[in-house]
Amino acid sequence: MEILNNLMMGFSIALSPYTLMLAVIGCFLGTIIGALPGLGPSNGVAILIPITFTLGLDATSALVLMTSVYYGAMYGGRISSILLNIPGDEPALMTTLDGYPMAKQGKAGDALVLSGVASFVGAFLATIGLLLLAPLLARIAYLFGPAEYFALYLLAFCTLGGVASNNQAKAALASCIGIGIAMIGVDNNSGMPRLTFDNLHLMDGVDFLVAIVGLFAIAEVFFFIEGHGKGSSIGVKLDKVRVPWKAIFSTKWTMLRASGVGFIAGILPGAGASLGSFLAYTSEKAIAGKDGGFGTGVAKGVAAPEAGNNAAAGGALVPMLTLGVPGSGTTAVLLALLMTLNITPGPTLFNDRPEVVWGLIASLLIANIVLLLMNVPMVKVFVRVLQVPAWILLPGVTMVSFVGIYSLSGSYFDLLLMVMFGVLGYFLRKMDVPTVPVILGILLGGHMENALRRAMIISDGDWQYLFSSPIAIGFWIAAVLGFVAPMFLRGVLQKPQRVSD
Repeated sequence: MEILNNLMMGFSIALSPYTLMLAVIGCFLGTIIGALPGLGPSNGVAILIPITFTLGLDATSALVLMTSVYYGAMYGGRISSILLNIPGDEPALMTTLDGYPMAKQGKAGDALVLSGVASFVGAFLATIGLLLLAPLLARIAYLFGPAEYFALYLLAFCTLGGVASNNQAKAALASCIGIGIAMIGVDNNSGMPRLTFDNLHLMDGVDFLVAIVGLFAIAEVFFFIEGHGKGSSIGVKLDKVRVPWKAIFSTKWTMLRASGVGFIAGILPGAGASLGSFLAYTSEKAIAGKDGGFGTGVAKGVAAPEAGNNAAAGGALVPMLTLGVPGSGTTAVLLALLMTLNITPGPTLFNDRPEVVWGLIASLLIANIVLLLMNVPMVKVFVRVLQVPAWILLPGVTMVSFVGIYSLSGSYFDLLLMVMFGVLGYFLRKMDVPTVPVILGILLGGHMENALRRAMIISDGDWQYLFSSPIAIGFWIAAVLGFVAPMFLRGVLQKPQRVSD
């Protein structure tokens, strides 16, 4: 009954004309961003975050807009996967295996509509799961002390490499870089400056939004300049778009199973939509057996990864809202947005700011319906976006980044710092070092340090206190397994090669 009352309060916020308009705009922009190869939800949200400050949005409105972009980008990633055989983002990689062969068979419209329906089912069921599970997990989080939180943060860092990185050592290096950046500024306990090099601008530390926009948006601009200056072209011609009712009904159980698998994968800190998509596809392939035809252009091969990655996107919001630990790279960016707005995600968020949580959940339910209605009849419109030349796209991305950051801080130093982070992000990605752990290190490094200090103060310097509860021990075991297991399972979880033309 309490959940229903809270949900009604959320719908009273979400159904206001202004909030509804933001959700629709976010869905539209997110779908376009997801359709552009290489951008993905993390980059899309990072690029658009400065707009929330330029427009002066409050916490609820900003979160609704950005999560709508997040969900929209997860929908849009399938478009270039099916038509170009190029994933719009990493979670959409599995969709290329059967989506592009379907397009080559003249069923591009069927594949796009089917993937849109599967995305709706996965995202909608994940939002229901968020609605039911998040309040319960928030109550459990009250049992956490400094030892449990330190182990939880360690788990987030250890599992972030996971299947998303090809090299655990590089993921660990990226995390250390992020934690090192988080140490910049005046130490709260001693009052001594750390790593500031006598620069007054660094005394307050590094603004994580400056780092995020630099590492994602500005670095992406450099990559566009390097490799995509000539634009793109559609690989498969899209003719008539219709609703493939037979394929939709034949894959209904596939969508449900994939949604469950993806949601569970999304809840795991650091796993995210990539793991959800992979597990959903491989589990359905195992159920279908050798005669299932996976990889040749079957409907189940499109429905499973799309339902899985969108369900994982919703599941990743659960640990972010209830524990303050992002479940994916995009939720790490959203976490930075909340912290900039002076909102601390965690168990107290549900009591302190219920309008933010329940307004968000209600908006996500509405956004999923908007995305379904938008992605079926407007498929041809979104496909046109793939032909936008880089000379139009690049200035827009750069302008939004610079104007947004300057309007936030009014500091030219932050603009220079943003460009420096862009250069850092460019070289890290050239060396195949993931940038998401850097962001996570900047976001959680200070909290992790504070949790460790509180634990040492409470225990009078006894390190055994970090292993003093079953919850903490469970997190430590999960952290070790999360870091070591991918080294042995790399062959199994290796990204499959794209289907050749």
